[in-house]
Amino acid sequence: MLLACTAVATAVQLGCAPQAAEAITGRAKVVDGDSLEIGGDRIRLFGIDAPEGRQDCRRNGQAWRCGEDAAAKLRSLVQGATLRCVPRDTDEYGRSVSVCRNGDTDINAEMVRAGFALAYRRYGTDYVKQEDEARGAKRGLWAGEFTPPWEWRRESREETPRAPQQPARTAPGGGTVGTRPPNPQCAIKGNINQSGDRIYHVPGS
Repeated sequence: MLLACTAVATAVQLGCAPQAAEAITGRAKVVDGDSLEIGGDRIRLFGIDAPEGRQDCRRNGQAWRCGEDAAAKLRSLVQGATLRCVPRDTDEYGRSVSVCRNGDTDINAEMVRAGFALAYRRYGTDYVKQEDEARGAKRGLWAGEFTPPWEWRRESREETPRAPQQPARTAPGGGTVGTRPPNPQCAIKGNINQSGDRIYHVPGS
């Protein structure tokens, strides 16, 4: 006899688990260092964050188009291959947040291992080991100075003038991470807690 799960209660009683999202397969077009398109599907690589296409870093005292190089690295990992991307979630832009593989190779992990992406700890710790390996070997971003992509995006959205950038601080284990001082012209201040929540403070609060 076939039993259908028609409600949550019924599903619990019958042991019917929800179906996993269907894998996306095909040749990929690289959008940036952590985004792909396969056919009409837009994909954000799960658990990693790579420099944005317009983002610059510094290496050997010179400006370096790290965002472009991150995209080039991803392109080298997927070019000519049929990928299999397994969705984990859907982001605010409607993209499938997925782990993508080229055969047995985890593309997400390889981007972090090569030093062209960071483990996105806000959403998971799957690739922390690969980040530690890249940092220890001073690969990719870790060979110079950079601002984490999530901070770079936040700063690029600011509309008020910013104070001049201060010297980068040294990241644990090698590499350096850029930082900027608070903007004296901005009356609204804020911080991000360990859960990633943004907390804003306005005058008088």
